[in-house]
Amino acid sequence: MKELTRAEEEIMQVLWQLERGFVRDILEQLPEPKPAYNTVSTIVRILETKGFVGHEAFGKSHQYYPLVPQDKYKSDFLKNFMSGYFGGSFERLVSFFAKDNNLNVQELDQLMQHVRKDINAEDKGEKDGTHN
Repeated sequence: MKELTRAEEEIMQVLWQLERGFVRDILEQLPEPKPAYNTVSTIVRILETKGFVGHEAFGKSHQYYPLVPQDKYKSDFLKNFMSGYFGGSFERLVSFFAKDNNLNVQELDQLMQHVRKDINAEDKGEKDGTHN
């Protein structure tokens, strides 16, 4: 999957939230200082070229929607990030953040409890058919 620029990612965040939107809808959701309408329109067309966004035509207007689910992008982004900065090692990533954020053993233990809880909930969802 192609990487997104910061501006492209910002537009995608809005589209994932909106699910569908015209350029003016996207523009309304962006923080100040807002870019020009034409800038947003250009970025959306670039995202379409990259395969991240599709559109439905309404006369001369286009309503855009994400083609790539947010979870898929997050997963691929994190895999590339870990590969590029931590040799693909989750252990190195966690170690870096633990050191960088001065986490103590108790905080790391709490983090592990949350991870276990999430994994168990996900496993349960797969077993009872509620996981997508």
